Amino acid sequence: MTTMNPYFNFDGKTEEAFNFYKSVFGGEFLGGIHKMGDAPGTEDLPEEEKNRVMHVSLPIGGGTILMASDNCPSMGHQLTEGNNVYISLHPDSREEADRLFNELSAEGKVEMPIADAFWGDYFGSFQDKFGIHWMVNYNAEYNRNSEK
Repeated sequence: MTTMNPYFNFDGKTEEAFNFYKSVFGGEFLGGIHKMGDAPGTEDLPEEEKNRVMHVSLPIGGGTILMASDNCPSMGHQLTEGNNVYISLHPDSREEADRLFNELSAEGKVEMPIADAFWGDYFGSFQDKFGIHWMVNYNAEYNRNSEK
């Protein structure tokens, strides 16, 4: 079986973003937050990059783990925020859909307010304050069938 875990890249905002995601989903970081300056061979990194995040993992339920790192401009890394990746969340209730949508979209940009959609689901989409695109989709019929 293959699992899929979203992996985000940020330009120096990973720790801030993941503390925010932790406030929404709860839980603890797996193994803590690893910094660039803690890795062997990073002695020559500029001081401002040594405190950037090399890796962080946050379990958010259902076997899914959000993961991320910061880029290192001195190593030629460039970050381009785009709309080519969405994280699609499928909560177990309408109430949880509302909570996730409202908390994750705070200070972000709502694309489609969460509401009953023409295809029968309760759906909304947005870009969070860190540039990550999310969809929240609750389907009562799917949840009833998956419980059987």
